[in-house]
Order: sequence, then C-alpha cells, then structure tokens
Amino acid sequence: MSANGVASSSYPFGAVSVGETPERDDALVSAVVSAVEVTGSHAGSVFLLSRDRQSLVLAAACGTPPSLLGGWRRIPVHSRIPVAEAYRSGRMVHLADAEETMRRFPQLSVAVPYPFGSASVPVRAGGRTFGTIAVLWTPGPDRTGLSRAQRRQLRSAADRLGTALAGLSARRLLTEWDERTAPVVVPVPSAPVIRVGLFDWVLDTGALTADDELCAIFDIPPSEFDGRAATLTARIEPADLPAFRSAARAAVEEGHVLAHCVRIRDGGGGLRTVELWGRVPEHPHDPRAPSHLVGAVLDSGGGMAAVAALERLADGFFALSLDGRVTYANHSLESLLRVRQDELLGRRPWDVLPWLADPVYEDRYRAAVVSQQPVSFLVRRPPDEWLVFSLHPGGQGMTGWAAPVRQPVPAGTGPGEPVPQEGPPVSLSPPPAAPRLGSLYRVLQLGSALTEAVTAQEVFDAVAEQLLPAFGGQKLAIAVVEERRLRLLAQRGYSKRFLARFEGTPLYARLPVTDALASGAPLFVESREELLKTYPGTLVGHSKSWAFLPLIASNRPVGACMLGFDDVHRFPDEERGVLTALGGLIAQALERARLYDAEFALARGLQNALLPHRLPTLPGLGVTGRYLPGTRGMDIGGDWYDVIPVGEEVALIVGDVEGHNVAAAAAMGQLRSAMRAFVTAGHRPADVVADTNRLHLDLDPTLLASCCYARLHPRSGVVRLVRAGHCPPLLRLPDGHAEILDVPGGPPLGVEARPDYPESELRLAPGSVLALYTDGLVERRDSDIGSGIDRLRASLSRMGSGRLEDLADGLLRDACRSPDRADDIALLLTEYAG
Repeated sequence: MSANGVASSSYPFGAVSVGETPERDDALVSAVVSAVEVTGSHAGSVFLLSRDRQSLVLAAACGTPPSLLGGWRRIPVHSRIPVAEAYRSGRMVHLADAEETMRRFPQLSVAVPYPFGSASVPVRAGGRTFGTIAVLWTPGPDRTGLSRAQRRQLRSAADRLGTALAGLSARRLLTEWDERTAPVVVPVPSAPVIRVGLFDWVLDTGALTADDELCAIFDIPPSEFDGRAATLTARIEPADLPAFRSAARAAVEEGHVLAHCVRIRDGGGGLRTVELWGRVPEHPHDPRAPSHLVGAVLDSGGGMAAVAALERLADGFFALSLDGRVTYANHSLESLLRVRQDELLGRRPWDVLPWLADPVYEDRYRAAVVSQQPVSFLVRRPPDEWLVFSLHPGGQGMTGWAAPVRQPVPAGTGPGEPVPQEGPPVSLSPPPAAPRLGSLYRVLQLGSALTEAVTAQEVFDAVAEQLLPAFGGQKLAIAVVEERRLRLLAQRGYSKRFLARFEGTPLYARLPVTDALASGAPLFVESREELLKTYPGTLVGHSKSWAFLPLIASNRPVGACMLGFDDVHRFPDEERGVLTALGGLIAQALERARLYDAEFALARGLQNALLPHRLPTLPGLGVTGRYLPGTRGMDIGGDWYDVIPVGEEVALIVGDVEGHNVAAAAAMGQLRSAMRAFVTAGHRPADVVADTNRLHLDLDPTLLASCCYARLHPRSGVVRLVRAGHCPPLLRLPDGHAEILDVPGGPPLGVEARPDYPESELRLAPGSVLALYTDGLVERRDSDIGSGIDRLRASLSRMGSGRLEDLADGLLRDACRSPDRADDIALLLTEYAG
C-alpha cells in the first residue's frame, strides 16, 4: 500500500479478470487523490471522453459520491460547463468563488446555487486530450482561489494522468469509458480515526512480536521494544491486569476468541482505553507447539467515549456518509424521529421518513456537501410539531444535530426554511430546488441553445448536441406534422433506409410515436420485448431502448422526437421528468423555427427573383458576380449587382440597402428596377443615380441605400464612374498592381432631395480588372473600413491573373469562413480584354 492509500500493482485480493483495467484505475485514483491534496480541496473528479467522443463521463470521484452528482455523470463536450470548457480549450478554467462562477457560467450558478470555488484542467499527453480533472473548494475570505503553486501542482497531476493513459493506450490496454462503467470512488485522505496494532504472543515464554503501530499505541519506540510481553503489560493499569491475564488464559485453554478492554498509561500519565482481540492459531502438524495468541489492539482514541457521551444526551445526534446514508444515530434520535435505529442505519433519512421526502431537505444536504459550510433549517413533523436540524459537513461525511423547536414558529413558515437567529448558526442556503444536481442545468442548457436556434435545422442540431450526450443516446430523429402525417425533419444515427419506411406515416397509425402524439404524454420503452409486446411487428432496427417525446405547442401537435439507445437503458422517474420538460421546450422552438423558415423561404424567393440569374456575354469583356448572404438574421439582405448592355456600352452596378429582412430585399428590388429603367432610357450616369435617389425618397426614405455605377465602353476602354455613399472601386492593372480608385462621390440614396453626384472618367488598359463590391466584404469588428479596403486591394493584387471566376471565389474565401458575419456581400468583377 502506498503512502496515499493507493493500492500497489501486486493486487493481493486475487487475480485480475479479463476486461478489468487495474493500471488505469490505479492512475485514476492516484490522480484524483493528488489533485485534492495539492489544492486543499474537499472534492475532486476525473472525467474521460466517451466512446462516441460526444461526452465527458465521470471516471473517478474523491470526496463527492457519484450519487450526489446525479445528472453531472455525463457532460456534453459542447456544453457551457467548466469541465467541458477546459476540455475544448485545452486550458485551465479557474473560478475563485460563486461570484466569478455566476459571471462566467450563469446557467451553472442557477442550477447549482451553492457557494464554492472550482478549477478544471484538461488531461493531455502527446497532442491527445483524454478528459478533465476538476476540484471544488470552499472559498476563503480573500476569494482568490488557488495559488499559482497549487494551480501548477494541479496541472502536474493532470499531466501525470495523461502520460499514464497515453502509455496504456500505446499498449492497447486503455478501454473506452462509457456510462455503464462504474466510476472509481475514493474517500478524501485523512488521519486514521482508529489505530490498529498487531501482535503474536507466546504465552509459555512471554515472548511477544509486535508491529510498529502496536508499539506506538503503547508509547514505546519500535527500536526500543525488547520483545517481551512484560514490557507492554507494564503500561497497563495495574487494576486491569488480573482480569486481562485471566481472560488470556481462558482463551488459550478453551480455544475461544479473546475480547477484552484495558486501560493503558500514555506518556503524559493519562489513561486511555483500548480493545484487545486475539485467537489461538491451530498447529495441525505440531500439537505440542507452545500455546500463543495472535491478534490486534484497537485504539479508537476518544471515539468510544464520544459515542457514550452522545448516547447520554437528550437531543438527537447522527452521522451521514458523503452520499447521505446514516452511519450513526443515538437513541434520542430514535424517539425524536419515531423510527428504530436499525431502520435508519445504511439508508438516507428522506428515503425512510415520508415527512422528510420533500426535495428541499435533500437540497439542504447537497448545499452542505458542495459548499462545506454548516446548514440549519426547520422541519415540520406531522401533525404540527417543528424540529430544527443542523448539518456540519467534513471531508469524510457529515455530523447532524436535531432537536424540538422550543419557541413559537411564525405562521407561514415553510419546510426547509432557515432557523431563527436564536437557534444554531445559519449559513446561506439555496432556494428550494426539486430536481437533483444537473437536471435543472439540462433544461437551462437546452433552453439556451434553442433560443439561439433560428431555423428548424438549427433546432435539431441543438437538440442532438445536448440530448444525445446528456442521456447517453446514440440515435435521434425529429419528425414534423404536415397535413396530418409525419415528415422527417432530420436524424442522427439512424440509417436513411430504416427511417424511409416511416415517412408519411398518418397520425392515426398505431405506432409508439403516433400514440405518444395522440395522448400528449411521452412514451418510454426500456426493452425490445416491451416494445414488441405492445406493438407487434414494429421495426426496431438496432436500438434496444427508446424515448418517444410528443412535441406539442399551443395545444396542437407540431412533431415528435425519437431518442434511441444501442444498449438497454433504464429511465428513472427524474430522467422521465426532465425529458418531458425538454419536449415542451423543443416543441416551442420548433414551431417558432418553422414559422421563420416559411418567412425565410418567401424572402429568399423574392431575393432570388430580383438578382440576375445569369450575366450577359459581352465581346471584349469578362464579367462575373457573386452574392453571399450574412450568417445572422434572415440570411437575406439588400445588396445587389447588375450588368446592363446599353448600345455599344455596358452599365455595371453594385448597390446596398441597409437591413437584412424582407423590407430590405423589397427596397433593393425597387431600386434595381428603377436603375434599369433609367439606364435603358439612355440617361447619363450622374442622372441615373440622381433620378434613382429622387424615386427612393418618394417610395421609402426610411431605408438608406448606396450604390456605385460604372458605364464602360468596351472598344475604347473608357469608363465613367458615379458613387452614392458607396465604397470606392478597385482596379488591378495588367502588371498585377492594384489600386483604390478614390473618385469623388455624393451622399447615400435617400438622404438629400437634390444632391450632387459628380461623374469621373478614366481609361482602362487591356488586361485590367475593375472590382465593384459592397461594404460587407471589407468590414471587420477589429478594424476600420479603410483598413479592410486596403486588405481587399492587396488580395486583388496577390491573387494573380488566373480565371476571373477563381479570382472572385478567392476574394470571398475569408468571408465564407467567418461564422459570425452580420452583413451580406455583393461583388462584381469586370475584366477588360481590349
């Protein structure tokens, strides 16, 4: 056994069976114990990546029992939880106290409203991340959290675990971790409460062999012990010696077990009581062997005296393990709670006593375990008697005190409320919370993700990313109701061939999913036998358990969610309640998204009808255009481009109406049609822009617009330019150099009634490329628009003289990669051949 209590690799308790991973377990135990010790925390956990790489699964816990973690035993990799954040980022997530936790992870604080600090650090080795180590502590008055040295030591513990896991993986000894694998549970290291010393005593000769712990119990340095029983008996209170010797002789003569209490003197002259246990070993091969005793001396310190003292008190005292089970209860607690001691021991109080079954009481216990701060509260024992409970947590468990309330309880007092100030000390305790830890967070996390989902596909993606890893499922399908039939929206994990058989299923068909929709209640099926018994002939595929959630919004069915499990899955009551609540959230989000999708389809159809479907083929010119919608909002906007042949010339137009909605698209259509009319009528470039401005003021002056109009003569290469509040054009010369055409311009469209729009003229050299674009291509949050235009100029120069189509794609490449680009983009490139 190593110094920290970790079992060595010899495995004295028998051979290791095939499939077990003792080296991995040793590494987990060593890591989680080390993490708790070096940081001074009261709890630590190790989470490892699941087989499907979608979740972090609890693999080891120190100080916090897995039963307390509840819904936190499986954490989605993409969730907003410190453990997952550390895994994704590869950096430590350090939260000094509850205030910092609330600021950085507000949903976690709502779900776990207890005062604690935490640190989560990734477990890595060789570029591979295996999981995360997390520790919890009680914030100190300075609220600074872990010191630099403690953080460094925590990282070292995680790195050692990563190295060990990488070594096992290289030797093919690292098995995948999943929810069915029981986590390794280790108590918080502490000084032993009971000391045990071993001896072998030869009664005939008085020779006695003792281990170091026995010598320490008798206050004799091991190196000074002379191996004689008389040396030890000299430390026993003389009044206890005759009875002890008599008991020893009787044990030898009659062959029974010696069990006797004696008082021994310590170095300071005081007395303390120890227990001696011994037996006579058998000597089948030598019946004449000298009689002797082998056994142990138990020194429980003040434990026995403390228990005796508690038994004499009128108030109830009890002890709870970290998972809430009663490990001790004095006799006064029996009469106070009106329950026998044997009914309490080994069980949780709220599981034994119906009047303690209110979830608020269990939540008080959780508050004490997580925060490691005392908690006191009132309990009403039927019919109308009030008790005060006080819980005092520690690393190994919890001590509790209970007594009748000896003062009037104010009217309206509810269960679990803190005791009045005259009673025992009261810590900050959380509001009542019925769900277990993690359950409320599941609702909050999915609810948050669904609020950000705009389209029906985004709703499905959010549900898949949260629901599958949170509950250990492997398959998910969402179907929507259309014309009283189910139509598949999206699926993950199922084969398309399997789901195709159910496409278009009428709502009156007798299937699990349609029955759930008809009843409005979820249907949970835990085995194939159960499914086929109720629905004979149903196709089951490769799944073994299912959850069918009806999606009902505004009292009408909008769809159904089907969750499948590759292995048999049990649905406890709490999990069923959480899935039922999530079904309501999914239904609301899906209905909203489908309305959005319908409006979007209308708007996108309008915009597609307004943009040119193809550009004209012109002698001596190469022309290509691009439109890229924004990544936020309705995915449509008011940017446009157009190419209009006019006699021997060609009009090149790029414009931008502010906004990203149907109104912007409609205004864009009006302006594009107006400019086409004015261009076709033969107006000069400056007059085309001025007339369009006047028309825009008459139609909808609330939306500003800008445009750049170029009129090019292909034979001469002469181009006339007019700008109305728009970005300057760019020109790439035949030698590859690119420049900004900073020609003068007028105000945006819709600002002034009679503005001046100056007209500029220049001549293009053969091989030149003229670029017209909207501001969405050059705007960035971290720089001004002038810097963006210069970057575009440099890109235009750098990308060489290849195909015009490739040049357009290259200029848009960076914009396509941005996941958070608010504005849409229009780009029109014209290559003058001459």
